Amino acid sequence: MREIRALVTVGGRYVGEAEPFTVDSPWWNDVEPVTARLDELLGVTTSVLRLVGTTTPATRDGVVTYQVEADRVPVRGLSAGSTPQEFPDHPLRLPWARPGGPAALVAWARRHVDVTGPAVQVKTWNLSCLYRLPTADGTAWAKATPPFMADEAEVIGLVASVDPTLAPTLIAAEPGRVLLAEAPGVDCWRPGADVVARIVPRWVAVQAALAGPPRLRVRGVRVPDFGLPETLLHGDFHPGNWRSGGVVLDWGDAHWGHPALDAARLVGFVAPEFRPSIERAWIDAWLRHFPSSDPASALRHARPASHLVGALVYQEFLDNIEPSERVYHLGDPEAELERAQSLAV
Repeated sequence: MREIRALVTVGGRYVGEAEPFTVDSPWWNDVEPVTARLDELLGVTTSVLRLVGTTTPATRDGVVTYQVEADRVPVRGLSAGSTPQEFPDHPLRLPWARPGGPAALVAWARRHVDVTGPAVQVKTWNLSCLYRLPTADGTAWAKATPPFMADEAEVIGLVASVDPTLAPTLIAAEPGRVLLAEAPGVDCWRPGADVVARIVPRWVAVQAALAGPPRLRVRGVRVPDFGLPETLLHGDFHPGNWRSGGVVLDWGDAHWGHPALDAARLVGFVAPEFRPSIERAWIDAWLRHFPSSDPASALRHARPASHLVGALVYQEFLDNIEPSERVYHLGDPEAELERAQSLAV
C-alpha cells in the first residue's frame, strides 16, 4: 500500500496539493490507480510526471510524492494552505517527465490509431512511460523510452524478420516512442511447462538465425562460447516479460552477446522448482541448432556473468536519470556484483 502526495501543476505552474489518499498497489511506478483516484478527487484529467520523493528506500510502499499534471486547474480536492512548490528543470529529466510530455505521447499515438475512449497512463518512471489506448481495432499501447536504452522498434524488427509472432506487432514508431498492438494472454510470472515450450525454443531459433556480427551495442561481458554464437539478447529475459499467448515484451535492454546470458537471467529469476525444466528446454533447443555445442557449460559460466551485465545496466540507469528518480536503482549495481561473486565458477 502507498500513501500518495500529489503536487499538482498545470502547464508547469504549481496550483496546489491534492488531499492525501492511499492506493492498494505498492509499486511506485504503477500510476494507473493514482491518476484514477486523482481524476475522481479533483474533477480533472491527470497524469503523473515524475517521482519527487519517498519515505522508503525500496521501489514500493511508504509515502510517495509525485509531480502531477492536470489538464486544467481543479476546482475541488486541493488541500487548503498547501506550501508553494517549485520544480526546477534538470538536464537528465526525460521528455515524459516534463510538462506536456504525457499529453504529447498520447497525441502522437492518436495520429496513428482511432482512439475510442480515454487514454490511461499505466506506468511511468525513469525507464518508460506507458499508456493503454482503446481503439477501433482493440487495445494499443503507447510507450516512451529513454535514449540510453535500445531502440525497441529496431529490435522488434530484427525479431520479426525471423519470427513475426514472437514480438509485439509494431503499429508506429519514432525515436524514443513505439505504438504496439495488444499481445494476447497474461503475464507469466510462474511459467508452466507449456509456456516455456511455447517461448524458449522459438527465442533460441530467432537467436540462431540472427547470430553473427553485432547489430546492436555490446556490453563487453564475455562468456566462453562452448560452441555457441554471439547474437541478439533480450537483456531482461524473465517470464514477467512473457505473455501466455507466446509474445515476448519489453525489448529496451536488448544488446549483442552470448545467448547463455539471457538463459542465466531467466534461470536466476524463476523459483528453484522451475529451473530444471527451463534449463533442459534451453539446452535442448540450442543442441538442435548447434549439435556439437555445450550449452550446459555455457550456462554455468553465464550465471555469474549475467550479474556483471546487470551491474553495468543499473549503473547506466543511475548515470542517466535525474536525482529524485535514482532511488529506484540505488544499491542495485553493488547487489549485482555481490551476486556475481557468490556464483563465480
